[in-house]
Amino acid sequence: MTGSGGTSVSNPLGPLHSGGGDQYNYYWSNGVGEQLVRGGAARLEIVREHRLRLTRCFVRPRGYSRAADRLMHPGAVVILDGAPGTGRRSAATMLLEETSAPGGRIEELPVNREEGVPDPSPDDRYLLDLSRVSEGDYPAAQRTLTLYRSLVEKCGARMVAVSPAGLAWMLDAELAPLAVSLERPRGRAVLSRHLRVREVGFTYEQLATDELTDLFAAAPMRELDRLAELVGQARDSARYGTDFADWRDEAVAAATNWSQQVAGQLREHQGVRERALLLAAAMTNGAAAETVLGAARSLLEVLRYPKDETPGLAQEGLCEQFGKLSLVREDDGRVRFAGLAYDSAVRSHFWENFPELRQGFRDWVGQCMTLPELGAEDRARLVGRFTEQALSTGRLEDLYVLIERWTQPSAGGRLRAEAAAVLEMGLSHEQYGSRFRSRVYQWATASRLVPDLARVLADLCRHVMAVTHPEQAMVRLRHLALRQDNPEATAQAACTALLELARDNRRLYTRLVHGLLQGVRPTGRCLDVLLALLDPTGLSIDPPWQEFTLAWRAVMAGKPPAAWTLSVRRWLTLIARRQASEQVLSALLLAASGDRELLNQLYVTACDWSDVQPVDAGQQALGEGRRRTADRFCRDIDLAQGIGGVLSGPGAPVTREGI
Repeated sequence: MTGSGGTSVSNPLGPLHSGGGDQYNYYWSNGVGEQLVRGGAARLEIVREHRLRLTRCFVRPRGYSRAADRLMHPGAVVILDGAPGTGRRSAATMLLEETSAPGGRIEELPVNREEGVPDPSPDDRYLLDLSRVSEGDYPAAQRTLTLYRSLVEKCGARMVAVSPAGLAWMLDAELAPLAVSLERPRGRAVLSRHLRVREVGFTYEQLATDELTDLFAAAPMRELDRLAELVGQARDSARYGTDFADWRDEAVAAATNWSQQVAGQLREHQGVRERALLLAAAMTNGAAAETVLGAARSLLEVLRYPKDETPGLAQEGLCEQFGKLSLVREDDGRVRFAGLAYDSAVRSHFWENFPELRQGFRDWVGQCMTLPELGAEDRARLVGRFTEQALSTGRLEDLYVLIERWTQPSAGGRLRAEAAAVLEMGLSHEQYGSRFRSRVYQWATASRLVPDLARVLADLCRHVMAVTHPEQAMVRLRHLALRQDNPEATAQAACTALLELARDNRRLYTRLVHGLLQGVRPTGRCLDVLLALLDPTGLSIDPPWQEFTLAWRAVMAGKPPAAWTLSVRRWLTLIARRQASEQVLSALLLAASGDRELLNQLYVTACDWSDVQPVDAGQQALGEGRRRTADRFCRDIDLAQGIGGVLSGPGAPVTREGI
């Protein structure tokens, strides 16, 4: 979610699509020198759209008002408890959104603290999702929650935590008074709201079926959202009737009945080739017939099934093969299943019922990336569908393996886009997003990192992770920017991303400076990043003065004057134009205090800058401002060196006598 001044996650199922189906929008640029950024809307806009959609779809669960009342007070912390499927995370997000302040930010905190702790302000809002924490890890998670709570209460911010379901008995006595129990909202109201948001017309009586009544009573909120999505897909496809009753029945069948039909279809078709074709069609649904056949042949190769020696003319034709499996070859040559979202049910059946083949499925998808029959859109859909199944079955290692394979030098950079798409889906996943963020940290800090993977990590940190977890993104980008084994282009991309984050946020600016100055005396790329951070170009905030001064001290001590005097001149120009605070001059003096050579260099820089003559009469006023600024700065430098009376007043000429 994006409020007026910050961001946080608002969609629990992914960045682009709140349900299943065939919506895979992971199209990434993959040209030489181009960023791996998502085409279309910027990610901030996508997250903003999800925040608006959540606001429109949200139905308050019972207990919500009690939590909202508690959160009205500055420094309040609320812990949401409830059964799985109640919509606790959405409720937490809405509570924070409703109490957000202009200029504040809403951010999700990590369960496992990495480097440092948050530095909140009164307008900040925090989400801490502990819903996936295991019983064994819950005590440690509560200690993290207690630390965050103390920071939030001290500064007057607000925080909502989501507790693990069924572990209320483990909640520490000190935290127990903060807990509020939520009960599921009425299922009919939830589905009705989601349908209206999708502009699907219906009557009250059309929701009074036995199947829907059962779903209203027990289905998790995400499944009701999914059902509304399926109704919308049925309507938009124009293949499943013309009124709500038709769309409703097709959507309910897709949500509840297809698994049994798929099981029956596999009992009927037990041949390896038939099943390979069925899975290939499900994974490439919407692709050309040649693509489906190529994927099926590749699957048989990966599974080491012997080739069919039957002469081609003696084999079944495409229409016969597709017909047996209830596949439809449309007029444009693309192959689809007749039933709404039936392809999704087929994929789920194979992953759930053939666990011993999951590693083979992974290798098959990897091999399919090189098939000439698969175009860019086919690859994007295949990657999205495989990632969805791997996440649903907890096969994260399969995804890590593919990301690493597709970014190896042997891949020649051809599959960076696919690696980035997998990583984006993982980072955006409600249950496993934190695991992917941890894996990115491991990659970024590993002893060896291949250039293409470093490039993917830098891009994903900046354009995906920074939207919802800016501090964690900055930590990883800092490691990528400072790695000595990274190519200059990769390090520069990470450095640019770091600067974009820090130049817009005082808190991130502070954290970055401290991160760069920690430990040994900064050198090399570390000084380069600090120098770029000190330059006023692109800076949209007043820098935090203590860190600004510390950074200047490090840069002046570690780099020759020729490297940093240009930035000093730029600051002087902004001060002369009254576009920057004169506190910059104080910071420069403090940074150079005790070092006569540095003070003299600042004096010379100010004098040279002041001597620049106006180009025309229109810049005469600027010339006066330059002289006043140089006069003030040089006088302060003299005083810092114990030299008084060199400049007689505001209008006195600037000289080099104090050098």
